[in-house]
Amino acid sequence: MQRNPDQAAPPLYHLYGEQGWDSALDGVHLESIADRSRLHNWEIRPHRHATLIQMLLIETGQAHVEIDERELELRGPAVVWVPSFVVHGFGFAAETQGLVVTMEPGWLRDMLSGAEGLWEELRHSRALALRRSSAPLRALQAASTGLKLEYASTQAWRSLMLNSAAATLAACIGRLPRLVEVAPLPSGAKGRSLLHLARFREQVDRVFRSQPSLAELTEPLGVTTTQMNRLCRQYLQCSALDVLHQRLLLEAKRELGYTTLQVRQISDRLGFSDPAYFTRFFQRLAGLSPKAWREKAQAACA
Repeated sequence: MQRNPDQAAPPLYHLYGEQGWDSALDGVHLESIADRSRLHNWEIRPHRHATLIQMLLIETGQAHVEIDERELELRGPAVVWVPSFVVHGFGFAAETQGLVVTMEPGWLRDMLSGAEGLWEELRHSRALALRRSSAPLRALQAASTGLKLEYASTQAWRSLMLNSAAATLAACIGRLPRLVEVAPLPSGAKGRSLLHLARFREQVDRVFRSQPSLAELTEPLGVTTTQMNRLCRQYLQCSALDVLHQRLLLEAKRELGYTTLQVRQISDRLGFSDPAYFTRFFQRLAGLSPKAWREKAQAACA
């Protein structure tokens, strides 16, 4: 899986092979290793995720792993943790079995806000084989099983259980040895661009409820709104304002899907001064009114 240094930089995907993925309402997406790898002849070429974090739990089979400029041969059971922007690629033996957990960074960071130091620890890559019947493997398998059960569930308090399983999974990863001390970004202008983009998304996640202006979002980062728009269009295929709007939309969907709050209450919580404007905003981006979207979501879970 060696890459010619003269080739273009690895692409930024949402999920591999997709240039656009509507973030799961839950903040997490699950699939088997085979689900996507089989479509690509068991080879996932080097790429990055600008807006996602991934964990691969390899149960059986063998994987050639390229991550953080290292190449490793791992035989299951093994685990790989891929923070945002880290270049990674895989070559799996046919019929390798395991789980791929894809998480939205903002969702995970908010959930871990009370666990001091864990979010910073998760900025570091992991890639290692695990001994069968070892305590770390048993803990990862238990957390993954809980995550799979709740992901497919429609029972009461599903969101609470899903969040709990994901937090446990993150803590299990945080206890494992790091692959490298710091997950590196490319050097030079490209590295600075990706760093600005990552910090911008973190800034949006922190303050989106106040609906700040683009200038208020970019000024603490030391970049102009023009620069940030250029970076967002280059790497995320949208404007900087679209990033803020999509974060507001995602939170609105979560409030509609998981709470009984009235539309006007959700509007207030998301910084809209007028519920009618919130309704127009939501319908423009989601294609349905908040009420219709909630009814459709409830019907799907019935």
